Amino acid sequence: MDSTDLIILGAGLAGLCAAVEAGEQGASVLLLEKQPDVGGSSLLSGRYMAFAGTPMQQEKGLDDSSQALIDDMMSVGGGVNDRELVDAYGAHQLETYHWLVDHGVEFKSLQAVSGHSIPRGHTIDSDQAIGTLFQRAQELPNVTIYLDAPAKRLLSDAAGRVDRVYYEMDGEARITLAEKGILLTSGGFSQSEELLAQFAPHLKSALRIGGLGNKGDGLLMAWEHGAWIRELPYLNGTYGFHPTADGPIKHQGLAFYKGAIIVNGNGKRFVNESLSYKLLGNAALKQPNGVSYQIWDQTVMDQSVPGDKLYDFDKLANHGLVYQANTLEELARDIDIDPATLKQTVSEYNEAIKTGSDPFGRKTLTHNYGELIPIENGPFYAFRTTVAMLATYAGVAVNTKAQVINPYQEPVLGLYAAGEIAGGFHGAGYMTGSSLGKASVFGRIAALSALGLDVQRSEKTSKSSS
Repeated sequence: MDSTDLIILGAGLAGLCAAVEAGEQGASVLLLEKQPDVGGSSLLSGRYMAFAGTPMQQEKGLDDSSQALIDDMMSVGGGVNDRELVDAYGAHQLETYHWLVDHGVEFKSLQAVSGHSIPRGHTIDSDQAIGTLFQRAQELPNVTIYLDAPAKRLLSDAAGRVDRVYYEMDGEARITLAEKGILLTSGGFSQSEELLAQFAPHLKSALRIGGLGNKGDGLLMAWEHGAWIRELPYLNGTYGFHPTADGPIKHQGLAFYKGAIIVNGNGKRFVNESLSYKLLGNAALKQPNGVSYQIWDQTVMDQSVPGDKLYDFDKLANHGLVYQANTLEELARDIDIDPATLKQTVSEYNEAIKTGSDPFGRKTLTHNYGELIPIENGPFYAFRTTVAMLATYAGVAVNTKAQVINPYQEPVLGLYAAGEIAGGFHGAGYMTGSSLGKASVFGRIAALSALGLDVQRSEKTSKSSS
């Protein structure tokens, strides 16, 4: 039987970070990816990573800290996210930022994004990041990568330790022994209608745009060996996608975090637009016919960020996806909303900004950051928006060493998990950049933990060595 130190299932950001970390530590690694290409859902993300205290922030005069990041994560998560996991993220996030930079990942810009009380959205090009880490993994002689090699089952020894992977490759069944551990980085179940029907029936009408391989395979394999599950009650879709996003191009725009409002098909606001777009998605699906529009003016349009996946409003307009009109009345007629109603909604919103008495409780652009601006400078714009099932953000329970645990908080021996498949981190909401962030942080933690290496390196130490 073939053997290796570490077997990793899934070649998205978490799996690639783990493979590079383990490979550079001298371990032998087998990385299995069921799809013909690497990247998975990481390539479909908003391209933000949540880090605090970085040189990019310092260059802009922004004073930030791991503790402030932790506080925001717990607030956005409604306090139901696992504090120990969030603390572990905080302890290793800056170190991981420098690790990514040292490995050639390029951070393009810094943006204010959902859930943060200060700009922390470190923008990457997903293709560049995944490609760079994939290339590094391929360069390591002790790392073997198989594509089109789906794992089917996990096998355990007589003592109950999960130590082998049964997988298929080139039409043949294979079994490989993992001497140190098996790491699940196989993503969620956003493409499994069976699992979504079981755990998220309220998302039946949401678009399905997650990674094609995200069928929940890793979850099923872990459950067979006693893994507990976390955060299923908080499954929500992602708000901000155009209804055509289930096609080849995933058009998305979050103008509401730059100052737009959100109205339903009746021209009425129905939610605090500064909330996490996961919570916005839940509210949007409850509106008549599930239809809603982002409404903004030229002041917001001028904040378009060229090339940004979430904030390039000009690009959306160039694709013919944004309605434009000189007056609110004209805009309302274009989107089949009563002109008087939309005008009144905008007028009431503008007045609420002046008085600080918004009926939905909006006080900032996003979370605790950004000053509200009135919608009054024509021309005016509208973007038809819907909810998509992009990622599930719920999965197997893990501890701070990324060990999969059972219902009694005991490790499932030999089994680790990182990335989207791991639950407990996000809680009831979602902070932009925390998905890719946790993939990289816990991918590395899992690799080091499986190899029996120290994962308690402090942020202070990483600063002094960077």
